[in-house]
Amino acid sequence: MFSIIIPTWNNLAYVQHCVDSIRRHSAHPHQIILHINDGSDGTLAWAQAQNLAHTHTPHNAGICLAVNMAAALATQDYIVYMNDDMYVLPHWDTHLLAVIATLPSNNFMLSSTMIEPTDHHNPCVIVHNYGTSLHTFREAELLAHYASHPKPNWSGSAWPPTIVHRQYWQLVGGYSIELSPGMSSDDDFAMKMWTIGCRIFQGIGASRVYHFQAKSTQRIVKNDGRKQFLMKWGINQSTFNTHYLHRGAPYTAPLVAPSPGTLRAARFRAWLKRKLI
Repeated sequence: MFSIIIPTWNNLAYVQHCVDSIRRHSAHPHQIILHINDGSDGTLAWAQAQNLAHTHTPHNAGICLAVNMAAALATQDYIVYMNDDMYVLPHWDTHLLAVIATLPSNNFMLSSTMIEPTDHHNPCVIVHNYGTSLHTFREAELLAHYASHPKPNWSGSAWPPTIVHRQYWQLVGGYSIELSPGMSSDDDFAMKMWTIGCRIFQGIGASRVYHFQAKSTQRIVKNDGRKQFLMKWGINQSTFNTHYLHRGAPYTAPLVAPSPGTLRAARFRAWLKRKLI
């Protein structure tokens, strides 16, 4: 049904946990594809022993190249990009498929809804602490209560787990490697989807994953993604998220382009910011 691509960088315990949850809690069989950065912690040997489809670089290639390499092995119509520190919850896939079945075309970008232990004021996320690490994870409690947290469908899908049709992944060229190691690459991918006419950016409230927030980004030298996005697209990420995607607002219908007046004001602010950079 899905080709699920998971980049991982010496994070063996978490990626094992993630893959196990996919196998246990998916209603359908899915293709799982890892991209293994380095892998000297045992990840590469484990993937080989598990017969998991995978690509590999001997160094940390970053998110953009990693997901593109993994996606090249995809055999299914739908590509899901997922982080290695996620734990999928029962029927996460059936809720996505139910929405896909109602859509008029394959030009869409959907997301599952994350449950996270720490509040970062993200309106798309359910905040509830079921553990901040594998050692403190309260799995039984999460499985008993994950569906009880109210969350309607929301607008502005861009964060993993995301799902797009393979046709459109290929059409936009996957993730932009000029943004390696990956800061702002999610918003850039969403903007590329917008550019080819996608107007369905929908987060599915009933499709849920737990996200430990064990970020590999703490170990890397980050690119200046916000500046790169601004220089590439001529608008700020905040403008894109607010006026195009309406991120975090309840989802009611396919999005429409911002009014010319809104765009003129946004582009003036972007021009002024570029002058000051």
